[in-house]
Amino acid sequence: MNTGKKTLVMGLGNLLMGDEGVGVHVVRALEARTLPEGIECLDGGTGGFTLLGALESADRIVLIDAAADGNPPGTVTRTTPRFSRDYPPTLTAHDIGVKDLLDAFYIRVGEREIVLYAITIDPQQPISTQLSAPIARAAAVAEGRIFEELQSRTASARNESPVATV
Repeated sequence: MNTGKKTLVMGLGNLLMGDEGVGVHVVRALEARTLPEGIECLDGGTGGFTLLGALESADRIVLIDAAADGNPPGTVTRTTPRFSRDYPPTLTAHDIGVKDLLDAFYIRVGEREIVLYAITIDPQQPISTQLSAPIARAAAVAEGRIFEELQSRTASARNESPVATV
């Protein structure tokens, strides 16, 4: 049963900058899974304002991004920020674009449910298309948590258990 609600899962980051592209790696892994109805995955890359339309069309948004927030590299945090200033500090190449995008989004649309999964990285990254081992492990953890959250939320919206009984 389709509730008509759309959840956008957007991975952000630059795939050419190693661990900085972790959000894109996570969203691509999620796309390979069978997701509940009403879930759209998007590789947001470093899209900036071109992503505004995708954000505006969603009822709920899950963002995945790298952060240089002072936690040990590989730390996965889940927050529900209300304003761009509530997002953890980052040193990524798209930092200003994302915060400006979110400010524009909040001005144009108002409040939406937004969840941020931030994965702490070391901001000093070599040019690479691969994740470091600790960040690859953290990406797998984030992917699993997001998948479980999407399944649980969809099941509860239909008043069903997220676990099938055989």
